[in-house]
Amino acid sequence: MLKERVVDGIKRALFAVLVITATPARAEFSQQELEVFDNEPPVVAELLKRAVSAERDLKNAEGEWQAAKLYCEASRHGSAEAQFRLGMLYATGKGVPANRDLAASLFVAASMHGHAESQKMLETLELAAGDLPPCVLTAATPEKAPPKGEIDSYIANLPASKRWIVRLVDTIASWHKVDPKLVLSIISVESDFSASARSNQQAQGLMQLIPDTAERFNVKNAYNASQNIKGGVAYLRWLLAYFEGDVSLAVAAYNAGEGAVNKYKGIPPYAETRQYVQKVRARYPLPRHPFDVKVTEPSPFLKRRG
Repeated sequence: MLKERVVDGIKRALFAVLVITATPARAEFSQQELEVFDNEPPVVAELLKRAVSAERDLKNAEGEWQAAKLYCEASRHGSAEAQFRLGMLYATGKGVPANRDLAASLFVAASMHGHAESQKMLETLELAAGDLPPCVLTAATPEKAPPKGEIDSYIANLPASKRWIVRLVDTIASWHKVDPKLVLSIISVESDFSASARSNQQAQGLMQLIPDTAERFNVKNAYNASQNIKGGVAYLRWLLAYFEGDVSLAVAAYNAGEGAVNKYKGIPPYAETRQYVQKVRARYPLPRHPFDVKVTEPSPFLKRRG
């Protein structure tokens, strides 16, 4: 009899473990997200929960692409929330290739159902709507994003105490139309995700802003993570426009200043700068980045070269 009770207790314990591991933890979703999910049909709510969990799984190399597949399926069920979240993946190039036109189309579709965040995206960003992604119209599989650089494994191994920085960068960089992964690559090399970092040259915070750059981009407190990232991203956006999307030149200028890049008509022959560019490019291998010609005139040496 005792043996049967012991076996029965073990079975109940194993069943409890299986339930816990098979069910997404409610703590991983915000209260607002849970309210949104509760307003969806059960099949859509389950798809959204699985998608959000996959998207946030930093140890799953294909998590964002798997999330895109699930958002596509939920979108085919008419979910505005899924359309918005899929649009954000296309807008930022996470899991799927960056495509702002597809993102705009998804935001338009979601906003027609009264989705407030999609309406804000359309009001804030300059986007041109076109066709919806094929995976929303049929059961097609979404295309995968280009191969990942070292920054993805770096982020996957970040301690939980620093992952809030990744989310903050995602938000700020996306609003400024700069690839968050380029920003994260620079932060990883500059400060190793330390908001209190300070160099011998007085560079401060996550993106190591020197006082002149902080003042130039209206950063009052370089040790405030949000201000620091906004200033660093604004400078990086300017550099990308100044060097017409050449990532190596923009990164070199972030380290040595645009004047040095102009002087040498390329990456300056400084050992520190060359090593810096090599480190950042290993983590962000894409050679070109979209840029806004309205931000600034191009570098004089690029004009002469052209």
